[in-house]
Amino acid sequence: MKILTVAIPNHHFFQWVNQLEHSGHEVYWFDITDGNGFSKKIHWVKQCNGWKLRWDYPLRQRIKKHAPKLYTLIQQVNEVSVLKAFEKVLHQIQPDIIHCFEMQLSGLPILEVLEQTTLPVIYSSWGSDMYNYKALGVTTQEAKQFLNRVDYLITDCQRDYKIAQNLGFKHKFLGVFPGNGGISIPLDAIVPISQRQTIMVKGYDDGVGQAIIVLKALANVDIKLLKDKQIVVYSADQVVIDYLKQSTVFSNLDVKIFKRGQFLSNSTLLSYMGNSLLHIASSTSDGMPNALLEAMGMGAFPIQSNPGHVTEEVITHHKNGFLIHNPLDIKDIEQLITEALNNQALLEHAKDINVKLIDKRCNRLHLQPKIQSLYTQIIK
Repeated sequence: MKILTVAIPNHHFFQWVNQLEHSGHEVYWFDITDGNGFSKKIHWVKQCNGWKLRWDYPLRQRIKKHAPKLYTLIQQVNEVSVLKAFEKVLHQIQPDIIHCFEMQLSGLPILEVLEQTTLPVIYSSWGSDMYNYKALGVTTQEAKQFLNRVDYLITDCQRDYKIAQNLGFKHKFLGVFPGNGGISIPLDAIVPISQRQTIMVKGYDDGVGQAIIVLKALANVDIKLLKDKQIVVYSADQVVIDYLKQSTVFSNLDVKIFKRGQFLSNSTLLSYMGNSLLHIASSTSDGMPNALLEAMGMGAFPIQSNPGHVTEEVITHHKNGFLIHNPLDIKDIEQLITEALNNQALLEHAKDINVKLIDKRCNRLHLQPKIQSLYTQIIK
């Protein structure tokens, strides 16, 4: 079977597609951005890139940097439209299935072509793609039109399936799956709670992510609870890095920063999670965060925001984690952190629950045959 995937270059997409290796399916990737080149992360996939420019002329990048208006004029002639490029790829490959990852970035740009074919279309919804589509610049009419063309839907949470239904989706729901196709948990890297001295903070602060609010709450926690801990802030935006450097509280603590975009292998990230007491992440909009699932699987106690009631699908407040009800409430987050650090029994109990829960729901090895069969059952 030929499967044509459409997506931006994204780690979660690469992880999902790698679940199809050795499945017997012939998999293609149309890079909707044409900005990645050949990706070694999915080296076995037949990759459709290099389609955007008619001519990659000399000094192009220099003109783009120093003469942007001229560059824009040139690109109006030099760039191939995504619709024409995708239509050409579709004709050349003659796939059995088209799979779009995200509506706003991958589905809507090629909707005109999708509406001209009767091939089955799968849509995977991630993050805020469905929950906060208006903030991403998608109108309700566009969302409804796209969902009307979608034959099969995959989401990373139950919430987004309900939203799709409210927008008129009436076709086949294939189920809830982690956006990355599952997690491989290194059980030998899960350290007992009594030996953990790390607090992890997701460092997004981009208008949606609220890392600085979390750090302000953490700074208000009794210093006695923090002085022997290492604070690890990963995927940190520059404003977060600047805040940490200027903070008198954090200057006196052991803080390790991984900048957003900085390479941090997944195995290293999981190792930090397996050594962490707490994993704190807060945002005003999200789907089911893969980082949350990974942290839970590694036994870190999750303190997580709950936009649209999505996180409560895996966290029961005061049982296996804490839910942040208001991501902008510094005092509330401070109290949650303090309570967690003062209750080792709760952290140990939550660790036992979460390691088993994530293994049952998100184990990559167990999910692989299920993901592979999704495509087979569509053709049957």
